[in-house]
Amino acid sequence: MKPSIAFTLIAAAALAGCDNSDHNLVETGPIDPTANQIKAAPPVELPPSIVHTKTYRCGGTTIVSIDWLEKDMQPAGANLRVGEGGSVTVLRPGVDGAMPYSGPDGTELSGTKSAASVSLTLPGKGALTCKG
Repeated sequence: MKPSIAFTLIAAAALAGCDNSDHNLVETGPIDPTANQIKAAPPVELPPSIVHTKTYRCGGTTIVSIDWLEKDMQPAGANLRVGEGGSVTVLRPGVDGAMPYSGPDGTELSGTKSAASVSLTLPGKGALTCKG
């Protein structure tokens, strides 16, 4: 048998084993029952970013820490902690980002992240001037 005929027969035998039918790969993993709810949900909105954190001394004995917040390059409020390890009070700006920022407990803050001092009104302590 000539080598070219032998090669042709081997190639034909190899190709005969190929299946030429259409193949579709289908994902067969578990079905997610909440897939439609997730697709229909509104896009997730990120919270404001902390752009500056500063510690202030108010009225001689009160120490506060303020995380200044921004969203889309605009002031978005502040997170206030009174004392070491104090709980966070979220302060939100007024209409159109106006001062004072205010919290649910009556706390108010006026100032900016770059100012040397801020004005703070705390429940039970009244109005304080705080220096950074």
